Amino acid sequence: MMTPINFKTKNNFRWIIVLLLFFATAINYIDRQIIGILKPFIATDLNWSEEDYGYIITAFQISYAIGLLLTGPFLDKFGTRIGYLSAVALWSIAGIAHAMASSVLGFAFFRSILGLGEAASFPAAVKSVAGWFPKRERALATGLFNSGSTIGAIIAPIIVTSVTLLLNWKWAFIITGLLGFLWILLWLLVYRSPSEHPKLSAEELQYINQDDETEKDLAPEQPSIKWKQLLQFRSTYAICITRFISDWVWWFFLFWIPDYLSKLMHLDMKALVLPLIIIYAVSSIGGISGGWLSSFLIKSGITVDKARKVTILICAILVLPIMALSFTTNIWIIIFFLSLAAAGHQGWAANIFTVISDIYPKTAVASMMGLSGFFGAIGGALSASFVGFLLETTNSYTIIFLVASLMYIANWIIIKVMIPTIAPINLDLKPTN
Repeated sequence: MMTPINFKTKNNFRWIIVLLLFFATAINYIDRQIIGILKPFIATDLNWSEEDYGYIITAFQISYAIGLLLTGPFLDKFGTRIGYLSAVALWSIAGIAHAMASSVLGFAFFRSILGLGEAASFPAAVKSVAGWFPKRERALATGLFNSGSTIGAIIAPIIVTSVTLLLNWKWAFIITGLLGFLWILLWLLVYRSPSEHPKLSAEELQYINQDDETEKDLAPEQPSIKWKQLLQFRSTYAICITRFISDWVWWFFLFWIPDYLSKLMHLDMKALVLPLIIIYAVSSIGGISGGWLSSFLIKSGITVDKARKVTILICAILVLPIMALSFTTNIWIIIFFLSLAAAGHQGWAANIFTVISDIYPKTAVASMMGLSGFFGAIGGALSASFVGFLLETTNSYTIIFLVASLMYIANWIIIKVMIPTIAPINLDLKPTN
């Protein structure tokens, strides 16, 4: 068995964990976004229609949804060390296997396997943050690791474009897929749960558990949380509904914005790199800032409930301007509004993920992330086919941008109404018949 690396800095080891989660999230998004970047190229090469592409994305989303239902309980039962490692290995193999696909059916199959593996990423990361951080630092930690999604989206165009132009699109899938195996080695060397890490000081362990000294880590032999236990609470429905109606917006940014800029703005593969870097860089800032803001407000004496809801409202306002995108052809105005919207989504995501750990005990976090993620992925699957159909028949993004712009205000209203106070719930962890 590998011995964990010895980091001697007091009260700082948890930020090393965040760095690992950041890199895993970045790799996750490189592997999932690559098809969006290559779509104009592969579509020409393999004669895809918009509907074909929509079906491929739908296959990923459905598999991702199923994976979320499976991985949440698995992570809660066996822990993030084994669960995250297994997931990264699975999605990395699937990513590499895309190089063998030559048809819509082949791409749909390998995207399905990719979705199963990638489904564990956010439940595992949020569970890790809940285990390694006190509540007042969780939103910032979540914002930091979640910014890996946008850093991955920034790096992806650079890697994918370079490899594709130098070699071909098949090698782009192979090279990006290999990154996951490098991460696995670091994960084995570094990660343990706080209670099991031999190099963690008693002082730091006490600091991590300052909010819930009596809550114990879930041992492997204990039963995982049943979904019907989570469904006793109105907050569960609120979080699931908000993810159902808004997660698809981020998937749309990843899978269709490169094609949108390519077709409507007449940008080739090289010209796409800078706009995509700007959009995803700003979204990364939005994710970190959203996490920082609610954490700052809490440290300033504002309640967790008010801090999260105020930050979510600010993020929702940032998304509104994209309803005007269809009325301008100025590339920089379009990039500016898309950047604000992407930042708003990432700030929202950092806080809604943290709200889960605010409300549910650590032993239920991954299950709740999986359950809510399932609804988000189903919303994404339905929207992917609909977006593909809409673009094939109308060749217009007007309705898509209008609906997307209003989703986060709707989220804020749902949370205000259905979760009057964001606070821990009393959840019976014993299995029920």
